[in-house]
Amino acid sequence: MLEYPTEWGVVRISEEALAELAGLACTRCYGVVGMAGQSLQDGVAELLGRESLSKGVRLKKRGDQATLHLYVILEAGVNIAEVANNLVEQVKYILKSSAGLDVGEVQVHVQGVRTAE
Repeated sequence: MLEYPTEWGVVRISEEALAELAGLACTRCYGVVGMAGQSLQDGVAELLGRESLSKGVRLKKRGDQATLHLYVILEAGVNIAEVANNLVEQVKYILKSSAGLDVGEVQVHVQGVRTAE
């Protein structure tokens, strides 16, 4: 939980809200179909709906920095390394500019690739 003291009291931002923000940033990146569940069952990744974006993000906060694990499903044919780099930069920027959270490490876990239907 992040806490920011103000003259009127303390603003608290839950880790769930931070994870939701990171998940939303991921889905706005080119090549990302959506967030995936953190575990593979029978080799099949579950595509999460917009109401559960935070389930595709694992956030660990240590002191003033956070470590993130992003579980995503990508569009077939994209450059996976390039999309992963874009994800890292976008998530770091969004969390820093929106919540003031410094993100140290971001790991991208590609749980699946979806072809156009």
